[in-house]
Amino acid sequence: MEKRYLNLNSYFKTLFGHRVHKIAVDAGFTCPNRDGKISFYGCIYCNAQGSGTGAKAKGISITEQLITGKKKIAKRFKAKKFLAYFQSYTNTYAPFDILKKHYDEALSVKDIAGLSIGTRPDCINEQILSLLEEYAKKKLIWIEYGLQSSKNKTLNLINRGHNFKTFQQAVQLTKNRGIKICAHVIIGLPQETKKDMIDTAKAVAVLEIDGIKFHSLYVIKGTELERLYKNGKYTPISMEEYVDVLCDFIQLLPPQTVIQRLTSDPHPKEIIAPLWCLEKLKTVNLIKARMEAFNMRQGENGLTNKIEN
Repeated sequence: MEKRYLNLNSYFKTLFGHRVHKIAVDAGFTCPNRDGKISFYGCIYCNAQGSGTGAKAKGISITEQLITGKKKIAKRFKAKKFLAYFQSYTNTYAPFDILKKHYDEALSVKDIAGLSIGTRPDCINEQILSLLEEYAKKKLIWIEYGLQSSKNKTLNLINRGHNFKTFQQAVQLTKNRGIKICAHVIIGLPQETKKDMIDTAKAVAVLEIDGIKFHSLYVIKGTELERLYKNGKYTPISMEEYVDVLCDFIQLLPPQTVIQRLTSDPHPKEIIAPLWCLEKLKTVNLIKARMEAFNMRQGENGLTNKIEN
């Protein structure tokens, strides 16, 4: 089947000439939307674990996490190089010296070709970006900003704690430093129409960022979204609707934007609904089949004019 979008594996093989994989790292950080700086409640879809493994709390160092991850991934996927993926919570939300210590430790591990740092657009500053810019002179550095939606009404509804302008400002502050920028977007957020989701596609496309990660919204235990779902105030998006929106979204993105993931990967013991989110391979295959059937390609509906936000 013809490749109709730029995926992460293709990007890595072009850049390095061989397979590269991310290794998730838990550095023990927290989040301003959890520690009281913004709120104590977090986003409505996020539980207290914040996608964390709890490895740091168990006393497992970053080095140990990476070495263990390397062994598993190298055996399964034959990867030769790896990125340390600081995933749990907000990974630029700590004193500068602590951030530098953790980043330096990760980069010192053998075969670590760079960093991928998950964070919020309101948790970045010149000092941190200057450090990442220095790393980027020798290593591959990605910063992943959680956007979720370009709609401020949605960001307020999900208790995100920042607006779209904050994301735009973070992107502009990060550009032209050799740092790769990835946006996280959620499809199926409460009260969003297909038009709202496509508006987010257009808004992201205009910024010409380097990568994007798509997530399907799912309900997990211990969240505000669980309460809304059980009270009949939130209906999850169907697999068919998700595939439809995502294919249209991809067509609007610049062809050089790396699509790092097509859908979420929830923990089976945490998810409540929709259960189709556990069928990741089926969802991905449906996306590919739809793009093939309708002759869709990334970038073919790209915008010719800049959008005023």
